[in-house]
Amino acid sequence: MSLAHLDTRPTAPVTAISTTSGSASRGTQPAAESTAHLRAVPTGTEARGFVLYVGIDEDKAAADGTDLSGIVAQLRALAAQLSPSSETYAAVALAPRGAGGRDVDVVRLALQDPAALAKHRQLPDEADIARDGVVIDLSRKRVLLDNNGANLTYKEFELLQYLVLREGKTIDRAELISALWSADDSDIPNERTIDVHVRRLRAKLGDYEDIVRTVRGAGYRFDRHADVSVRHTSTPSPDVF
Repeated sequence: MSLAHLDTRPTAPVTAISTTSGSASRGTQPAAESTAHLRAVPTGTEARGFVLYVGIDEDKAAADGTDLSGIVAQLRALAAQLSPSSETYAAVALAPRGAGGRDVDVVRLALQDPAALAKHRQLPDEADIARDGVVIDLSRKRVLLDNNGANLTYKEFELLQYLVLREGKTIDRAELISALWSADDSDIPNERTIDVHVRRLRAKLGDYEDIVRTVRGAGYRFDRHADVSVRHTSTPSPDVF
């Protein structure tokens, strides 16, 4: 599966006829709307949906008299109105406050847009510089331990990332399950087996396993240490609305 892109270009000029004192004059006016068409669609593929990258942070939305959830709800309602058979899935891209960059670029990177990722990879990356300790690289979805890659599974990384993004906050097991596993997954853990996933993650963190702490009777928490570096250059995976 891959992404194609939409080209949005003006339609052909519209011929307008106006009547003045019984005589007609003919002229052209630019079209009020644009037409979009797919480009770079490989042979043998078909369009199954689309992604609309919307760049706006919470403060800007509030200044406009709305919020992100409200925008999502209205876009979903519009999609249902235009095509009742359509299905929607929304996510919000998270980034640390003050991280900078254009909102829409943050969203594109979070949702793994190929063009945005290719551009980002051309930039020098501090995480490639050898250093001791832990580097949690959210943009490249990798963890380095003393400059050696930790062989985390996708789900183990997502679990660590979820805790990292909520640094210092205790997350209970039920929230971890609902956030990281969907109803369609065949291996959804229960609140007891989530401990097994955390134990496997800790084992792969080796000497740094205590960055994921157990809060007895409550859940788990990520604690920042002096030897832990979190890379936010692009953006973490999105959270689901």
